[in-house]
Amino acid sequence: MKKSYKRLIIFDAIIAIILLLSSFMLNILRNYWYMTIFLVILLAIFKYLFGFEKDRHRYIKDIILNMLIIFFTAFIIYYIFGIFIGFVRTDNYFTLYGIRTYIIPYVLMIILKEYLRSQMVNKSEKSKWLLVTTCILFMLIDFANTFSKDSVATNYNTFLYISLTILPIISNNIVCTYIANKVGPKPNIFWLMIAKLYTLVVPFVPDVGMYLESLIEFLFPFILLYNTYSFFAKRDKDIPVSYIKKRIYIEMPVLAIFVFMLAYFVSGFFRYYAIAVATGSMHPKIKVGDVVIVDQRIKYEDLKIGEVIAYKYDGIVVVHRLCDIVVIKDDYYFYTKGDANNAMDNYIIYPDTIIGKVEAKVPYIGLPTVWLNQLFE
Repeated sequence: MKKSYKRLIIFDAIIAIILLLSSFMLNILRNYWYMTIFLVILLAIFKYLFGFEKDRHRYIKDIILNMLIIFFTAFIIYYIFGIFIGFVRTDNYFTLYGIRTYIIPYVLMIILKEYLRSQMVNKSEKSKWLLVTTCILFMLIDFANTFSKDSVATNYNTFLYISLTILPIISNNIVCTYIANKVGPKPNIFWLMIAKLYTLVVPFVPDVGMYLESLIEFLFPFILLYNTYSFFAKRDKDIPVSYIKKRIYIEMPVLAIFVFMLAYFVSGFFRYYAIAVATGSMHPKIKVGDVVIVDQRIKYEDLKIGEVIAYKYDGIVVVHRLCDIVVIKDDYYFYTKGDANNAMDNYIIYPDTIIGKVEAKVPYIGLPTVWLNQLFE
């Protein structure tokens, strides 16, 4: 192993230890200004130990232009869906306190972090192991900036923190490290500025909820990764850049539509809603880990005994079979039973708790979701 590689690994290890100690003991790097100062110190130390290299990457403008097209397409799709699901006002950070406390240090953090990432990637000299350790180090930087003891105070909080924060951190840093390796810091600064700060300049955004927002934040960077990878794959085959741009105009909108369709489908905004089954109460018809497809537009008056329905009871979603329907003066009362259970459920299901009728199932694809939920119960 080269001497410079060893020094870089030692540098990564020391910074990682500092970040972990800060997260679990001092917890001071959650403050944006403190994190900004920390990044300035890291840059200064890195320059002293390793020196800086000039950014000689080509195709920066091409990648940024492609990113701009992707963002423009994504925002159009995003806000069209907002027409159907509603909008919510964004937080007002355009105050003296908000600009000083959040906006300015966050912008500085993005710039400093991406320049440091780019310099570390350059010093890695295409070593895959050093690229991986660099990516992990920047994940830890984001972790230190978001973690608090309250984040893991309960199993539920831990599940939320992993789902809403850790997963987007992972995808963002994988993509940023790859792009930094290919074209330097400027494209990363460009897309992170838009992705992280756009809610500060628009008065309202689609009311997608925190889970769907997290899913979008996790998936969207991979669209940029695909875009950058495709660009260089085609360039290496001597395909004209004009052809690449034409393909991007077609491919990226289609991919963006697919991602958002998938996200909204899983989140239940459309007619059909996908639910992962977590218990064996409907065995053998529906097994643990199966995903059932629920028609949400079915009228409760049209439900029939023997059909399988999904409904909410005591804060959870239950998938059971209708075994009785009682109508008293136009009021409907539904009774259900799990196929594997010996007795009928000892509660009444009311029309306003019914999600819909199960129309189909996809075997076992929901197992990862079930395992993740069981892990944090």
